[in-house]
Amino acid sequence: MGADDHTNKAGNAVSRGADSVGDAVDDAKDSRTVRVVARAGFVALGLIHLLIGIIALGIALGASGQADQSGAVSQLAATPGGVVLLWAGLVACGVLALYMASDAVMGWSGGGSSKPWMNRLKAAGQAIVFAVAAVTFGSFALSRPSSSSEKSRSTSADLMSSTPGTVLLVIIGVALLAAAGTYVFLGITRRYEKNLRGKPSGALGDAFTVLGVVGYCAKGVALGAVGLLILIATAEHDPSQQGGLDSALKAFLKQPFGGWVLGFVSLGLMAYGVYSLFRSRYQRL
Repeated sequence: MGADDHTNKAGNAVSRGADSVGDAVDDAKDSRTVRVVARAGFVALGLIHLLIGIIALGIALGASGQADQSGAVSQLAATPGGVVLLWAGLVACGVLALYMASDAVMGWSGGGSSKPWMNRLKAAGQAIVFAVAAVTFGSFALSRPSSSSEKSRSTSADLMSSTPGTVLLVIIGVALLAAAGTYVFLGITRRYEKNLRGKPSGALGDAFTVLGVVGYCAKGVALGAVGLLILIATAEHDPSQQGGLDSALKAFLKQPFGGWVLGFVSLGLMAYGVYSLFRSRYQRL
C-alpha cells in the first residue's frame, strides 16, 4: 500500500469524524429542550439590559450605581430567589453561547446565506456576548462576584504595557465603533427583523417594532461610547479612563446636557431589554 493510499484513508477518516460531529451538533440544535433553553438566554440578556437601563437612569437623576453587566447581575442576585435566577442565567446564556458558536464554526442557521462569512462572524460575536454574560452569572452564582469596570481597567493596563497590546486595544476600540454603527444602522433600517421568524400582530407588533428601533439605536450609542473611551484611554496611555460600559455611560454626564443624553440612552437600553424578552420567542434559531 502506497503513501497516497494511507493519506487518502486518513483523510477519509477525518472527514467521517467531522461529519459525525456535525451530525451530533445538528441533532443537539434540533432538540426542543436545547432550543427552549437557548431562547431563555435572550430573556437573561434582556433582564441585564433592562437593569442596566434602570441603573443608568438613576445615575442620570443623581443616584449612584454601577451601570454595567456586573451591576445588573448584582441587583438580580439581591432579589428574592436571586440564586435560582443566577444559575438559570448561567445555563441559558451558556447554552445560547454554544449554539451561536456552533453556527460560527459549522454554518449559520439564523438567516440567509448570501454572505456566509458575515453570518459566521456575527454568530461568533454573539457567542462571545453570551459567553461573557454566562461567566458573569456564574461568578455571582458561585459567590465570587467581580467588577466589570475593574476587569476593563486591569485588562487595559496589561495590554498597554506592550506595543502589540496597545495595537489590540486600538483594534478593539475601532471594532466597537464599527459595531455601534451597525447597531444604529440595523435599528434605523429595521434590518434586525430579518432574523425574526415573525412578530406580534396589531398594536403589540407596533410596540415591538418601536422597542427594536429605539433599543438598537441606544445599544449602538452605548457601544460607540465604550469604543471611543477605549481609544482615548489608549491614546493617553491612561487605563484609569477605561472602565467599560459604566465609565462610558457616566462620561455623558461630563458633556453639555449630559444628564438628558444619559437619560435617553438609559431608556433606550431598557427598550432593548424589553425587546429581547420578545426576541426570545421570535428570534430565528
